Amino acid sequence: MKKQPASSHLPLSKNALTVLERRYLKRNSDGKALESPSDMFHRVADAIAAAETRLKSSVKADELAKKFYDLMTSLDFLPNSPTLMNAGRELGQLSACFVLPVGDSMESIFEAIKQTALIHKSGGGTGFSFSRVRPANDVVLSTKGVSSGPLSFMKVFDAATETIKQGGTRRGANMGIMRVDHPDIMDFIMAKRDQKVLTNFNISVGLTEAFMEAVENGGEYEIINPRSKDVVKKMDARKVFEHIVEMAWTNGEPGIIFLDRLNRDNPTPQVGEIEATNPCGEQPLLPYESCNLGSINLSHMVDKGKMDWKKLGDVVKTATRFLDNVIEVNTYPLKEIEEMTKANRKIGLGVMGWADMLILLGIPYNSAEAVALGEKVMQFITTESRQVSRQLAEERGAFANFKGSLYDQKGEPPLRNATCTTIAPTGTISIIANASSGIEPLFAVSYVRQVLDNDILVEVHPLFEKIAKERGFYTPELMKLIAEHGTIQDFKQIPEDVRRVFVTAHDITPEDHIAMQAAFQKYTDNAVSKTVNFPHTASREDVSQVYRMAYHQGCKGVTIYRDGSRDQQVLSVGKKDEKGAEETIPMESHKGSRKKERPRALRGATYQMETGCGPLYVTINEDSNGLFELFTTMGKAGGCAASQCEAIGRLVSLAWRSGVQARQAVKQLIGITCHKPAGFGENRITSCADAVAKAIQMHTLTEGEEAAQLVINGGACPECGGPVEHEGGCSVCHACGYSECA
Repeated sequence: MKKQPASSHLPLSKNALTVLERRYLKRNSDGKALESPSDMFHRVADAIAAAETRLKSSVKADELAKKFYDLMTSLDFLPNSPTLMNAGRELGQLSACFVLPVGDSMESIFEAIKQTALIHKSGGGTGFSFSRVRPANDVVLSTKGVSSGPLSFMKVFDAATETIKQGGTRRGANMGIMRVDHPDIMDFIMAKRDQKVLTNFNISVGLTEAFMEAVENGGEYEIINPRSKDVVKKMDARKVFEHIVEMAWTNGEPGIIFLDRLNRDNPTPQVGEIEATNPCGEQPLLPYESCNLGSINLSHMVDKGKMDWKKLGDVVKTATRFLDNVIEVNTYPLKEIEEMTKANRKIGLGVMGWADMLILLGIPYNSAEAVALGEKVMQFITTESRQVSRQLAEERGAFANFKGSLYDQKGEPPLRNATCTTIAPTGTISIIANASSGIEPLFAVSYVRQVLDNDILVEVHPLFEKIAKERGFYTPELMKLIAEHGTIQDFKQIPEDVRRVFVTAHDITPEDHIAMQAAFQKYTDNAVSKTVNFPHTASREDVSQVYRMAYHQGCKGVTIYRDGSRDQQVLSVGKKDEKGAEETIPMESHKGSRKKERPRALRGATYQMETGCGPLYVTINEDSNGLFELFTTMGKAGGCAASQCEAIGRLVSLAWRSGVQARQAVKQLIGITCHKPAGFGENRITSCADAVAKAIQMHTLTEGEEAAQLVINGGACPECGGPVEHEGGCSVCHACGYSECA
């Protein structure tokens, strides 16, 4: 394919260029980019079009490569991140989603751990069902001992993922699923009550029809030992459901998936049962299946305020062929995955820019008109994509497992692909496309972004900025106020019709979120990744109602996030009353203490702590009465980590000089986690704050003294400090492209 001029002509935003340079472009050993964005798109287009030559197609590869290049550089469609990163490169692993089987034997479990490491090394994410593993304390016939249970093995998977880290381009992510009728289900539901465990897992409970009926009717359901298949007891369905709701309300996990619904739509039931999904839940897969995803930018499918159905149809046709070609040229991390993937050839064509499209059409996201259009758009995409798949089947042959499939049972013509459509979270590729993510509403109309540590920029949604300037209400001061406020609904100087269309995730009711998810799910082959956002004030009953709505409206699963639920710090210092109950001592109890002045000279010690951000030197000084001050020095100067550590040091020093005890300071800091932990076991440092706490412990705590318990934290992006969106079961920063899951 003849090369086009450099990337200066590409319609890429400043944010898009930053993300591409950080995460996608080919680099040399010194980290210098060896290609431009234009070169990257050429690389990908050529590699994917090469499938035509392999398949001895009548379509010329170089002509199709030009078509693929135009499709991507126009930002009308983008494939998933591994394809952009790895197509045409040595690694060549193009899939985002994998599911591995976990059997009920030591050999099967550790084989899965080895396979997980290979997939994560190649840049993929993995999903597992731990439902086949016998419960804790169950009999182990070979040793006459007892089983440690699935939770203990999940921690081994988690540790393996922590070790890989995939070279910094994509980080390992896992989905752990357990059936609601497993004997260890309560331990699984409560597993992430401690935010220091399973940090590389999303977890979801697999709900059955029998369980949901028992929830609705107020009855019991059967608990089944997966080893013996015996019913071992019955449990109150509503009580189990309430525990799921409680944990989801507390920190967003576990999510839920409806297993029987997934298997009713399983296109190849003769091959196996679906037990698990990929890390964000939108892709149900059989063991050893992978799926290749891509998304159409719906904001580009509007012309002069109307839907451009012809353009959408053309993009669907080219994108479907693109994704089928990906299966052909992919380099698979395991032979079993290659065989299963090529036998079913699942692809997942989805969308991004849905919220932007609604704005361009003047339709509020939270309206019946938007829900109806969502159904219509997705029905059109799935119908058109299947038509292309049928044409590809005539040209190249149907997927190998077509005989006996649901399509075959219904007497439908052969298809090239067992599934064609999926709605995935598009966190990073939507930044490249400068589009809203997936089918999510806008996260914010305006937000504050910090760059170069000190400079503050106000980012404004381009459509809102354009309308504000055209209609005369744009001012920098207003944009900053909106960024600080988080919504435009309270700004009466903004016209009502503008406020009605520019709604954000927190302006929309949970019922509206579910209605939109259900609308797209109705015509999506696989599943829909979507987060139902709740305000911080939402009740547990609100969460319960949404779960029931998702079940009744045909969703295949649900992820919720209550604003701030992962940002709360536990302020208990663990004092016991005479009855043995833990009592919270409010920090205000030290209000009357008088701050001590610093003498000219103090004695102390400096501790080197190895953190994920580099070496942190913690200096602790004392006066004649005990601890007096703490200050920190980062091995790597500058940056957010250094400033945060300095802030921690100042506050700890102030607390000590005001009479707060060392143990109390430790309890507030220890166990705080960030995206870059370091070390293992007792030497594990989960964050810079955790390192400070452990340095204080080293300096003060006597042998045998109990260490403080965890805190629950979350908040700003760990890379740029921008706002983090919770979408599709993941945390994504649209300012810099950071993703918790990928």
